Amino acid sequence: MEVTSIAALAAQSTQARAGNEVQIAVLKKALDLDAQGAMQLIDAAAQAGRANPPHLGNRIDTFA
Repeated sequence: MEVTSIAALAAQSTQARAGNEVQIAVLKKALDLDAQGAMQLIDAAAQAGRANPPHLGNRIDTFA
């Protein structure tokens, strides 16, 4: 192999590694944002459930 081709392969490998690191960082940020959004939805659902009167949901009508 020539020295120039070895240098080119090393440069490509470095660029690929840097690209992968950036993609992983973006993926982690997206997962963090999704987790925050899910927690907000869970909190909102829990607060909405407390707004019902206490007599709702205590009995189930099983007559069919």
